[in-house]
Amino acid sequence: MSFYLETYISTYVFKTLYLPIMIKIVLAVAFPLVVLSAIPIVVWMERRGAGLIQDRMGPNRSNIAGYTFFGLLHPINDAIKMIMKETLTPERAKVLFYFLAPALVVIPAIMTFAVIPVAAPVEIEGVVIPFQVATIDTGLLYVLAISSLGIYGIMMAGWASGNKFSMLGGLRAASQMLSYEMVLGISLVTLFMIYAEIEPAAIVESQGELIFGFIPKWGIFLSPVAFFIFITAAFAECNRTPFDLPEADSEIVAGYHLEYGGMKFAMFMMAEYLSIITMSAVVTTMFFGGYQLPFLPSAKLHALAGPFISPFIQIAAFSVKTLFFIWLYIWARWTLPRFRYDQVMKLCYLKLFPIALANIFITAAIILLIS
Repeated sequence: MSFYLETYISTYVFKTLYLPIMIKIVLAVAFPLVVLSAIPIVVWMERRGAGLIQDRMGPNRSNIAGYTFFGLLHPINDAIKMIMKETLTPERAKVLFYFLAPALVVIPAIMTFAVIPVAAPVEIEGVVIPFQVATIDTGLLYVLAISSLGIYGIMMAGWASGNKFSMLGGLRAASQMLSYEMVLGISLVTLFMIYAEIEPAAIVESQGELIFGFIPKWGIFLSPVAFFIFITAAFAECNRTPFDLPEADSEIVAGYHLEYGGMKFAMFMMAEYLSIITMSAVVTTMFFGGYQLPFLPSAKLHALAGPFISPFIQIAAFSVKTLFFIWLYIWARWTLPRFRYDQVMKLCYLKLFPIALANIFITAAIILLIS
């Protein structure tokens, strides 16, 4: 009898205490590795997309025994080149901050993905397995707070380089990113009001429902104005065309990372692509149902496919939606012309900001009338 009791207690303790911790550790390691591994694929998509849109050859030089593997070898060669081609530290640089700045840009971009759910949690043998690194009640506020920390790294890079052009690029980047970050946060307020939640997993679960019995309860259908404002501000937040003024070569000679080379420069590029991946994931989560499939909510999918298959289906759905928005970033870069800096700031403060505020009041009025 004592043997069975000891076995039961040890199994219970393992399932309730040790196993959840082990799952969290695995997720905390797996998520950053997957996101970082996606960067070479996004770089390849950027080059292929540029070639297709501009009607020219894409990456086609790197090869092994004559096989180019559709240009997939180019990101590998880029990494080797960056590792082997380190540059000298500028004479006027503040050395400590000069080396610290690239890390302060990359780390927040990785941390932001921690609260994004890629599939609904499943219960197997009494153990709940989440597909989200951290479940935080203030999840979306965490995303906005952590993503804003990258501005410090950009400002530090411009100042610590000891170059006036780098400093100008850092100032320009900070003013643009801070301005559009404000609009980015305000645009999400309407969704917080509609779903009465700010935790991403809870919002995604709410989007599994239907409106009028046939329209998915996605953010794009409930607040299309918020989607338009958010996606515009997200382009500016990632310093992508037509908002790539912090890196406008013809005006400020490459911007805040002018004095960087090798892996230090590569870290700034990594941070840009990480931001694209994260923002695409946030758009998917808030406006396009996250991992939810239309007319097939999590409970119904689990019942049809089972707890082992349904997470893979939902991860695939989330990945396809996210890849679409990553492609949208690439499409815009090689299609739209660059704005002037005064146009960028006027768009933020004279157009998007008033519309975002008006959208909050209109949404609040509608919710009050129908409640």
